[in-house]
Amino acid sequence: MNKRVLVLAVVLLSTVTFPLTITGASIALPDIRAQLGAGISATQWVVNGYNAAFAGFLVVTGSLADILGRRRVFAAGVALFCAANAVSALAGGIVALDVVRAVGGIGAAAAVAGGGAVLAETFPGASRARAFGLLGTTLGAGLAFGPTVGGLLVDALGWRAVFGLPAVVSAVVLMCVPLLPRSTPAPGRRLDVPGAAVFTGALLLLIFALVEAPELGFGSWVILASFGLVVVLAAVFPAVERHRADPMFDLAVLANRRFLALSVAAGSIVFVLVPLLVYLPSYLISVVGLSPGAAGAWLLMLTGPAVLLPTAGAALARRLPPVVMVAGSVALTAAGAFGLITIGPSSTPWTLLAPLALTGAGMGLSTGLLDGLAIGSVRPGQAGVAAGMFNASRLATETIGIAVVGAVLAALTHDALAGPDYTPALRWVCCGLGVFATLATAGVALLHRRGSTVPAT
Repeated sequence: MNKRVLVLAVVLLSTVTFPLTITGASIALPDIRAQLGAGISATQWVVNGYNAAFAGFLVVTGSLADILGRRRVFAAGVALFCAANAVSALAGGIVALDVVRAVGGIGAAAAVAGGGAVLAETFPGASRARAFGLLGTTLGAGLAFGPTVGGLLVDALGWRAVFGLPAVVSAVVLMCVPLLPRSTPAPGRRLDVPGAAVFTGALLLLIFALVEAPELGFGSWVILASFGLVVVLAAVFPAVERHRADPMFDLAVLANRRFLALSVAAGSIVFVLVPLLVYLPSYLISVVGLSPGAAGAWLLMLTGPAVLLPTAGAALARRLPPVVMVAGSVALTAAGAFGLITIGPSSTPWTLLAPLALTGAGMGLSTGLLDGLAIGSVRPGQAGVAAGMFNASRLATETIGIAVVGAVLAALTHDALAGPDYTPALRWVCCGLGVFATLATAGVALLHRRGSTVPAT
């Protein structure tokens, strides 16, 4: 087998499991809560802890890949992810499960960052774009089909299998690590420890406050202090980054309004779609009365367009102005969220088909397109930094979206996520997501129109 093909296969095999454990675990949450006797906030940490650690450590582990070596960081990340999922599959209590899930998120971040760096080193020129296109497709497929795979696993083997399968797959990847090329650490590169600490601390504190607020009370001193610290850290972060020789984020990139518009568009789409992937399964199971497998199958109406439409989006992008494609994708997501206001206990696949498909279409038509436009909107010398910032901001927004929607649902259902209050709560959430995406559509169009062009080089 061609050496490059082998490297690509190993990295892609590891990559597909990371998003699967976000959306796949979501469909197991009702069973986890029932069997481990956990409350709503503790159960939400099964998803939120993993995703927050993934988002918070992605840029940090990317820097470590340059400092310590790409293969070494990739191998350490896969090993940590494998161990965390094995322990998750055996966990006897919700606290232990939450802790090891967060550890697994750190491992996933290291593996994705290290794997991406290995691909960048292995594939030169035009082949690099194709390799990263496949990487993005694999991440999207894992996210999209996670609920379906998770539902089948829960029905057949129980909720522990949702963590057991990724552990087995990552163990196979670990055995293939010696086949990857060795890499030489970048000389003189240093980790931005202050920037990493401020960024990660702010994100984790925000997620903590959002998840725990319904249980502790939004007026609790713990929650108010957490939100206050988030504001302080957010204010301090730009000053910290300006004084670093190797900052995590080049804040000058944000002065490019076109890049900012594309980042807002990508974040808005996942802010709507991913929380629906996480919380719709519990509604379909507890209110509509579906089995986990059937709930996962229904969600194919949401995830199918996200996987099937990128090719159509690329074709349309050659015929339509970029702003039409970008703002139009966000608008489709908004239309889908508004359509879900009709959801109820008597919902059928036919009544949910249009809103779910519209929401998924917004993601599908923009997958890959937004990444390419974002990197192309900056100077060539800023491409690497822009790619890291773009992906980190999208993942952070996705994480915040999951926490916000979970907090609202928990507050409106009185910490139950079940019963007669669940339907109006979910409808209010869908309405709010629709309003958010509509405002984002207008903001994206305005920023993109006023955006600067890329200076000639």
